[in-house]
Amino acid sequence: MRCHALSTLLIGAFLNFLAALQPAYGAGFALYEGSARGNALGGAMVGRADDPSAIFYNPAGITQLKGEQVEAGATLIDPSTTVETLTPMGKMSTDTKDNYWLPPHAYGTYQINDRWWAGLGLYSRFGLGTEFPENWPGRYNSYNAQIRSFTLNPDIAVKLGKLSLAAGVSAEYFDLKLQRKIPTGTPVDYDMTLEGDAVGYGYNVAAHYAFSKWLALGAAYWSSVEEDVDGDATIGPGKTDASGEIKLPDMLFLGLMISPIDKLSLEIGAVRTGWSTYDQLMITFDNPALAGPSATTPKNWEDVWRYQAGLEYKVTEKLDLRLGYVYDEEPIPDDTVDYLVPANDRQLYSIGFGYHWTKWTLDVSYSYLSISDRSVSARPSDGIPPSQFKDGDAHMVGVSVSTKL
Repeated sequence: MRCHALSTLLIGAFLNFLAALQPAYGAGFALYEGSARGNALGGAMVGRADDPSAIFYNPAGITQLKGEQVEAGATLIDPSTTVETLTPMGKMSTDTKDNYWLPPHAYGTYQINDRWWAGLGLYSRFGLGTEFPENWPGRYNSYNAQIRSFTLNPDIAVKLGKLSLAAGVSAEYFDLKLQRKIPTGTPVDYDMTLEGDAVGYGYNVAAHYAFSKWLALGAAYWSSVEEDVDGDATIGPGKTDASGEIKLPDMLFLGLMISPIDKLSLEIGAVRTGWSTYDQLMITFDNPALAGPSATTPKNWEDVWRYQAGLEYKVTEKLDLRLGYVYDEEPIPDDTVDYLVPANDRQLYSIGFGYHWTKWTLDVSYSYLSISDRSVSARPSDGIPPSQFKDGDAHMVGVSVSTKL
């Protein structure tokens, strides 16, 4: 009956997940918002890994969880960016359209016996949403870009004394919609819309070592995932089938947790994201007369690091307070930066709390993301005039609820 209750809760969370799935706002287009507690701690949950969201941060940590536990929630993201472009008529400032994104998360863990645990996660590691007015100066590069994904990730973990190990597989659904304008030599531009989706597969491995109650080390690795995207392209009045490939990056999570006193814990860590897998975007068209045989856009993104730290203080048995900080490197080089992802290095400042009652926990977080300004040189062949990204930021509110069954 307990296992049936766990599966019922996860199926319900999965249906809510699909209904709520939206693009989001991340460095490159990676997402690190695995839970409200994780958000408040700046993602510093790899060495801790002591609640069901460990499936997102470090699945080996689920060996710390007794019985059956579930967690579900979402992060509301409100991003904004201004792009200042130099046109023949002078400088123009264009703001991204007001959109709110809501990437959700759901997890379940099950203790099989004193040595073995199983877990299941439903979450999103990749997504973006960047929309400008259709007539803005950069419209020949992009005026609307949306990427959505969700990952189904079952894991198995084993406890070997102070060391815990985990392994899992993942199925990753990937969906994109890209829109830009094509000049026709008349006052009326053509629309070009590219839409497609795919399912790719990967694996993950993880380790957690508890030296003592006050010191723990965690590491987790997620493989790259190849997505063979099939869809269609609409160019003015014409339409053709289209296909392409994209290799989503691998990720390495590291974290060291220190608890100098019973009520206080600090974790420092880093995440390496292997964006060098994204070297180009090539689209093949079934109707060459409409769009040519293919279109290739160089990307040449770079591997980057995300540095994070989180502090948690247990005020009472019912209340935890949290702080977090992140420095996130931007993977896009100057010679291929575009308007699909108008971003630069960023910093995140987070606060939050956890409230515990009976078998339930409510976690709430608020994060402010600040993006450094960035100048972009003109690339007329890519539809990019001289530009500057300015005043980029985002407000993020996360909520998660978890319980022990």
